[in-house]
Amino acid sequence: MSVYGRVTLPIETGMDDKVREIMERLGADAVRNSDGTYLPEVASELNAKVYSTYFPARGDNEWALAHPQDRTHFYLMSPRVPAIDNGPLSIDIMEDYFVEQVAPDHDVDLERMWQVHDRTTGEIVPFSEWCLSEDGRTVTIASPKLGHVYTVNFFAKQVWDSTQMYNYITNDWHLDPKRQKEIPYDVRSEETWQYMCSSLKRWCEEHPEVDVVRFTTFFYHFTLVFNRTGKEKYVDWFGYTASVSVAALDAFEAEYGYSLYAEDFVDAGYYNNPFRIPSKHFQDWMDFTHRYVTQRAKELVEITHAAGKEAMMFLGDNWIGMEPYGPHFEDVNLDAVVGSVGSAATCRMISDIPAVRYTEGRFLPYFFPDVFNAEGDPIGEAERSWRDARRAIVRSPLDRMGYGGYLSLALEFPDFVDRIEAICHEFRQIHLESGGIKPSVAPFKVAVLNAWGKIRSWQTHMVAHALWYKQIYTYLGVIESLAGLPLEVEFLSFDDLENGVPEGIDVIINAGSAGTAFSGDKVWDNPELCSTLRQWVANGGGLIGIGEPTAFLKNGAFLQLSDVFGVDRETHLTLNTDKYITETPEHFLSQDLNDEFDDGEGSGDVYPLDQTVKVIRTKEGSVQLSAKDFGRGRAIYISGLPYSSENCRLLHRSIYWAAKREKSFELDWVCENINCEVAYYPSEDKFLVYNNTNQTQSTKVLGHGKEWTVHLAAGGYQWLSTNN
Repeated sequence: MSVYGRVTLPIETGMDDKVREIMERLGADAVRNSDGTYLPEVASELNAKVYSTYFPARGDNEWALAHPQDRTHFYLMSPRVPAIDNGPLSIDIMEDYFVEQVAPDHDVDLERMWQVHDRTTGEIVPFSEWCLSEDGRTVTIASPKLGHVYTVNFFAKQVWDSTQMYNYITNDWHLDPKRQKEIPYDVRSEETWQYMCSSLKRWCEEHPEVDVVRFTTFFYHFTLVFNRTGKEKYVDWFGYTASVSVAALDAFEAEYGYSLYAEDFVDAGYYNNPFRIPSKHFQDWMDFTHRYVTQRAKELVEITHAAGKEAMMFLGDNWIGMEPYGPHFEDVNLDAVVGSVGSAATCRMISDIPAVRYTEGRFLPYFFPDVFNAEGDPIGEAERSWRDARRAIVRSPLDRMGYGGYLSLALEFPDFVDRIEAICHEFRQIHLESGGIKPSVAPFKVAVLNAWGKIRSWQTHMVAHALWYKQIYTYLGVIESLAGLPLEVEFLSFDDLENGVPEGIDVIINAGSAGTAFSGDKVWDNPELCSTLRQWVANGGGLIGIGEPTAFLKNGAFLQLSDVFGVDRETHLTLNTDKYITETPEHFLSQDLNDEFDDGEGSGDVYPLDQTVKVIRTKEGSVQLSAKDFGRGRAIYISGLPYSSENCRLLHRSIYWAAKREKSFELDWVCENINCEVAYYPSEDKFLVYNNTNQTQSTKVLGHGKEWTVHLAAGGYQWLSTNN
């Protein structure tokens, strides 16, 4: 078995002998630098592919300073300020923004590019009734209405790149006199665009040792704004707020025939985050930006290819407009995409990307001082990262893996190096033992239904990539579970159901909180949509609702498909109607559940509509889990589904029951122990069993009417032949 390949190692200057040693141990066949490190001269002598980070829109402060008009921009909103005294109201728009990162741009047509809002009425304050003071940061409203709240939407220059700023602060780069605070510049400027092209051509010529240009990324950073103390204030990994410019707004108006203004981006302070139902204006802007960015990125990729190098995109930082599941992504002709793996879901987000030759995952932890210190736990992070990602890698393998940061830091923790050596070996073994074939999946298809659909494949309920938030872990568990289950999964938008449920879909999942894009909010005010799904289930489809599915208070129901689910939620409007719950705890769905079902935050106050629904689990008088036959189809309600082995098995069983396939559940390969999972490779006549916990486990593996008993070390795995 080969011990080399499929691994990328971060390297830096001053440690040539160690680099060779660690490459040998990890079997690395590629090396890379990171933001803040430099490729050593020895890189070209390592018999390995050489990656180099490349920043088209930052990194040349000389150019940025000579072209101050070409900064990238944000649309930002001031604090909400009440008018509680007679007389003018002054608002310091920069009160809670970091002045080293952003600055108000007042060298524009203020009437067009700025807006003042009365947030009490929602009305725009006319330009004639407010003014900007000479300090460039104080807006004064001449005659505000007493008791009303006001905000200012302002156009702001980005004077320090968001990611470089984070790295600069995290790694104490201020101690290095050679480090500059990098200023980003906008591709929309024709002069700057030509400079980007010529710079890349020159850079490629000057770096013959580089095989892969790792674009990090292209032009527009996701929304990441810091507060006055330099700490994170607002983050949206999907945010388009920083893609705006006067030139872009002009081009948009010329193409679409209508104008966009500050409020179209500020969105009352929500900034069109992915939990919001996307407006038509925002969807148009996304498509407009996607087409422009992919067209420009394609030209940079062509320059890269002409220089005899591969083009790789990092899925992060300046990735806005480069939606990997967008309709124009394939036009770019990238060779590869690399992204940070923080979970099974983020791993699938990378590995399922179409139209590239290979995908690569950057595993955690990043070799930075915030983890590699006396109080940190780099081994624990590496273990968790690998166990979570392995579930997805088995189902849809990444082609490559790697790490990032300062290799010198990692080498101060020899036990950590031992562990990632074993992880790299296991990663390669998955490819070698599987024969490059994906494992078998269930003979039916599952769809996740929300307002975003395909463009947010494996990206639902995320705020900042894989960061944990109390309000979303209840729903992230759905996508995390699906990422490692033996199922074919599609992502549908509500618009995709305009002509009925697409052919081939057997089970639909609608999961989310009321009022969000993931549940659907006002889309459920559409009788045609409700009728389409109701008839589809009645004709044999399977529907799974999690949290507050189909939620929109109307016509006497909170869940608009409450009749299908057999449950509804009490909103204090039907307290005068008595509710009775008869629990039926024994059911196909509950066979692997404990008495206490963890539904996370849960939705609460859910009650059965009648006795036709089987209530399987309750908590404090509220339905947590129920199942109902509806016509020839089936529906399941789950109040919440944080990720755990138990809940993952519950979702697996729910999908089979909704698809009326419960009799084949144990025939389609499953581990009796819910802490273990199995992947079956029919063409290789073998299967892989793996332990998803940090404790030893034993399990029976069931498949094709046979069973095998397997004992696994903590986090361990075994490959077995079906003939044994």
